Amino acid sequence: MKDSGNIKKTKINTKVSRRGFITKTALATGAITILPRHIFGRGFVAPSDRVNIGFIGLGKQSRGLANNFVGATNSQIIAACDVWSTKNEWFKGAVNKIYADKRNQNSYNGVTTYTNYKELLDRNDIDAVVIATPDHWHAIQAIDAMKAGKDVYCEKPLTHNINEGIDLVKTAKKTSKILQTGSMQRSNKNFRRACELVRNGYLGDIKQVLVNVGDPAVPYNLKAETLPSEVNWNNWCGPAPLLEYNHRLAPSRNDVDFWPDWRLYEEVGGGILCDWGAHMFDIVQWALGMDRSGPVKYVPPTDKTAVRGLKMYYDNGVEMIHQDFGRGWGVRFIGSKGTMDISRSYFETTPKNLVNAELTTSDTKLYDTKGNHYQDWITSIKNRTQPICDVETGHRSATVCNIANIAYNLGRDLDWDPVKEKFLKDKEANKMRGRKERKF
Repeated sequence: MKDSGNIKKTKINTKVSRRGFITKTALATGAITILPRHIFGRGFVAPSDRVNIGFIGLGKQSRGLANNFVGATNSQIIAACDVWSTKNEWFKGAVNKIYADKRNQNSYNGVTTYTNYKELLDRNDIDAVVIATPDHWHAIQAIDAMKAGKDVYCEKPLTHNINEGIDLVKTAKKTSKILQTGSMQRSNKNFRRACELVRNGYLGDIKQVLVNVGDPAVPYNLKAETLPSEVNWNNWCGPAPLLEYNHRLAPSRNDVDFWPDWRLYEEVGGGILCDWGAHMFDIVQWALGMDRSGPVKYVPPTDKTAVRGLKMYYDNGVEMIHQDFGRGWGVRFIGSKGTMDISRSYFETTPKNLVNAELTTSDTKLYDTKGNHYQDWITSIKNRTQPICDVETGHRSATVCNIANIAYNLGRDLDWDPVKEKFLKDKEANKMRGRKERKF
């Protein structure tokens, strides 16, 4: 009996040692070996059950995004890509260190970098990609990714122009791939509750909505500077015009005290009107139940130099105005029973008690991600269900922003058909739904 007991003990120790060895080896190398779940024990996720992620676009936004995935046991970043060699090295070092620290290892070398995103997409072991490039690359890379069999998390605004969004929606449907738009305010409980109050009539009939976000896009106007050697600038510009380099447009490193100014310029961005509009107009869309539609009429201010004052009308009569109401970027809902101001820093109603109103069992409850926009995407990938801000939702919110830019640009009233996704009797405006891409 004594000998038998020793044999049994030895077998248990051998099993534990083997599990530890396999676990450490798989984590250290980023291996995708298919192993049975029981080998890892409780709390571990076998590599075959993880969503392997590649990052495309490694600017300032990428670090925060990466932090949302490195701590998850059911996803793993294994590849990254940028046209800047400096940003490739920075991202690789930063993410490898985070993984090593979280796993109490001396080092981790599981992230491979590329300068051409198509090489990353060619990898069969990558299940999904996170796209955090400038706006003019979003749709192209997301479409290429889905055609390559990858699910997509794409930063907002989802697209640079309307036609891109239409193509993106078609591709997602054709490939059955999951796309989550990075309009993460939908995963914030205050924004969700604000939208539920509007949806369920606690403010009464909504008459008007004020949205304060930044200015429309302007043509590129920065002074030319010496082009750094560590970037493929032709590929950075890609389908956009070949712009003169300036460090404010795209710095070579991420440790700068400003967000890159590509967001301001119509060639590669949509102005802060699009950059923050993809957050705040998106909340209005959600609150009004317009995720598959949008305003049908756009009336710009008579002063063609104005950067505020655009009026937008939904077919139900609600008026939405791009207007500074004195509280920073945010939304003000004005209803027949009260008003509500909502942003990332305030959530207030008049009367005050409306903000604390208890929803009834019969009230409409909106999609709740439990505060995690990123895990919602991973869960959707695993379950093959749509996430909170799917491709159509992201496209429609981006369309509001893109049409707003067109209206400010043309300086005249525009009638929009959200079903056909065309302007009525305006050939010039319809041409502005897309653009001819540069060959590079």
